[in-house]
Amino acid sequence: MFIGASLLAASANVVMQLSLLPVGRGVAESRVESGRADLHPIKRLRTTVGYLAIAAYGTDAELLALRREVNRSHQQVHSLDGDPVAYNAFDPELQLWVAACLHRGGEDLYRILHPNPDPAALDRFYHYNIRLATTLQVPVEMWPADRQAFERYWEEGVKRIEMDDVTRRYLQDLATVAFVTHRLGSFGKPLRAFSEFFTVGFLPQAFRDELGLPWSARRQRAFDTVTPRLVRASSKLPTPLREFPYNLFRWDTRRRLNNGRAFV
Repeated sequence: MFIGASLLAASANVVMQLSLLPVGRGVAESRVESGRADLHPIKRLRTTVGYLAIAAYGTDAELLALRREVNRSHQQVHSLDGDPVAYNAFDPELQLWVAACLHRGGEDLYRILHPNPDPAALDRFYHYNIRLATTLQVPVEMWPADRQAFERYWEEGVKRIEMDDVTRRYLQDLATVAFVTHRLGSFGKPLRAFSEFFTVGFLPQAFRDELGLPWSARRQRAFDTVTPRLVRASSKLPTPLREFPYNLFRWDTRRRLNNGRAFV
């Protein structure tokens, strides 16, 4: 769902991806400093949004170039001997989880826009999103065959989510954009509250429980009231405004890939 308002759910989706402990440790301990959100938040936004835009709408040549760039970055993301959590960014099981979170987040937004969705449309949306997996290191045959199989995979995956002190601290900082707001002093408080509200609000309860940030019935009512209005209002804007900043980062990513420039 590439409308600007979908970015409200972006941090929540990252939390979901990193709630699988090896994925979380792989990102929290990543030695690819140029791609770290806590060190380069704007660049991380560019690469993440650019990846999504090309993975969803890119040509075959662009998908191949994007996959090469992702692979190049992931070569350095692996645990070392003696590390408490083993991980490797080339593990297709881990990448399948990441792609599944991306699909789940997109479907949640689709359902906000279409409260009574056509099952056939949901099927088309699901099968199209295999691109999110194959652009990583996931073979086609690993993507669950249909939405029913995906739901079974998802339920089992949620049972396996786990955060340790390292990943929980990293994800709490991400949810509250602490790596930005700590530089702003008191001026960062509204940004922190805004980010935390939408990040926790978009999370399913199991992920909220692991993350450990406060939530309440009052906040849930506010979220359920505000969020559909923002998403639907965004969907009615003229196309350039509705798709911003995805259209900007799609153009930038295509330019980088076509010119042979580094993406990450």
